[in-house]
Amino acid sequence: MSICPKNKSSKARRDSRRANWKMSAPNLVKCSKCGELMMPHRVCKACGSYNKREIVKVEA
Repeated sequence: MSICPKNKSSKARRDSRRANWKMSAPNLVKCSKCGELMMPHRVCKACGSYNKREIVKVEA
């Protein structure tokens, strides 16, 4: 069994509590090799490089 609330929470109180529960836009940086936007600390999807080294072969 869970804890039973003592009083009813109003819809405004419930919704104001959830007001900051939202998604944020992903942080994007430029690839150091090709200049394409990518997520930081991940292999670039455009050129397949990470930290100026080719990690994955990308087919043209």
